[in-house]
Amino acid sequence: MGKAILVTGGARSGKSSFAERLAGEIDGRILYIATAVPFDEEMRSRIKKHRENRPDTWDTYEGYTALGSAIAEREGIYNGILLDCITVMVTNLLFDYIGFENENPTAEELHSAEKYILSELCKLKEAVKSSSAAIIMVTNELGSGIVPENPLARGFRDIAGRVNQYVAGWADEVYMAVCGIPVKIK
Repeated sequence: MGKAILVTGGARSGKSSFAERLAGEIDGRILYIATAVPFDEEMRSRIKKHRENRPDTWDTYEGYTALGSAIAEREGIYNGILLDCITVMVTNLLFDYIGFENENPTAEELHSAEKYILSELCKLKEAVKSSSAAIIMVTNELGSGIVPENPLARGFRDIAGRVNQYVAGWADEVYMAVCGIPVKIK
């Protein structure tokens, strides 16, 4: 069996760079799973920069839904998989579920969305734990910031925090990047 590694940290903490270094140390084929959606020019620019920074030898899969299936279908092909990032995946799944324009979802809508997102994460967990590859997952630590002013942002922060706890609970190793320095916490 492979290994599940979670790398977390705040914005610009060095978490993706550290995860890429970990993946670069793996012998064999690497798959990079990119969860971002290029919905505006700034995101297109960020995605372009990420693509340019990755080694040409790595394969890329772009998507944020059914990642458990995407990993399971590629079993035995890759020695390492880097999923960047769970938080962006959660964002996209949340908007898929409640709609992009719904800035004031009800508590029930957020609860239902969280159940949907966690069902996707359960499938991801099954695939990761069954995989022979080392799987490195990147996520954002959101709990150290200010309390958002609107229901959607607060709901997202709460869901993302619980998702991070869930993934960290079953990951074999967990690192937190702080000021560019990775610190092993599990």
